[in-house]
Amino acid sequence: MTNKLLSIVKWTATNLLVVSVALNGLGVYPWGPILAILGGILWLIAAWYMNDMPLIMTNLLMTSVGIFAVGYNYWSA
Repeated sequence: MTNKLLSIVKWTATNLLVVSVALNGLGVYPWGPILAILGGILWLIAAWYMNDMPLIMTNLLMTSVGIFAVGYNYWSA
């Protein structure tokens, strides 16, 4: 991955997470959590490429919890 592509991935992920926080704050479901999951996946990819273990763990856990929570709400309804 080139530095330019890595920068695009990181900024896209960051923007998705900022928008997801706003949507979650406004109670827009399921778009808030879905965008948070997508942002987490993109940051996980970037962290993996950068070999940054704290970022890898943070985004792996955040994304996993988000997927579990959306799935739980979807299938328990």
